[in-house]
Amino acid sequence: MPYITKTMKFSASHRLHNPNFSDEKNEAVFDKCNNFHGHGHNYTMEVTVEGAPDPQTGYIIDLKLLKNIIRDEIINKVDHKHLNFDVDFLNGIIPTVENLSIIFWKLLEPKLPSGKLYKIKLYETESSFVEYFGEPVSVPVFDLNIKE
Repeated sequence: MPYITKTMKFSASHRLHNPNFSDEKNEAVFDKCNNFHGHGHNYTMEVTVEGAPDPQTGYIIDLKLLKNIIRDEIINKVDHKHLNFDVDFLNGIIPTVENLSIIFWKLLEPKLPSGKLYKIKLYETESSFVEYFGEPVSVPVFDLNIKE
């Protein structure tokens, strides 16, 4: 089965913080990622679609269309945003790269007109990334009223 991948980038800030932890535990678990005002990353996202090429076009999915779907469903909503405060679909989610990949999958999968979403690979840094293949997993949702 062939696979086709579209790579896109976005920049965003976030704070890793669990409101059920004490300040001390948040600092111990999340270290500098628990900075009250957040910190930023230049993310790279690879979206891979599998499927048989259409006999009329040779495409699994038109890459221009895939780019537009990723842009409309994710990039336009997260780029240059604070993920804890500015992105409605992340409300109550600790915005780790793991949780982001799961949420992004849920946003993209139903929008694909052809092919099947195979993998989301999300780089938080050049050397740190997550790969998610759509296995059912729940993302904890918290009341993230972050206090000083």
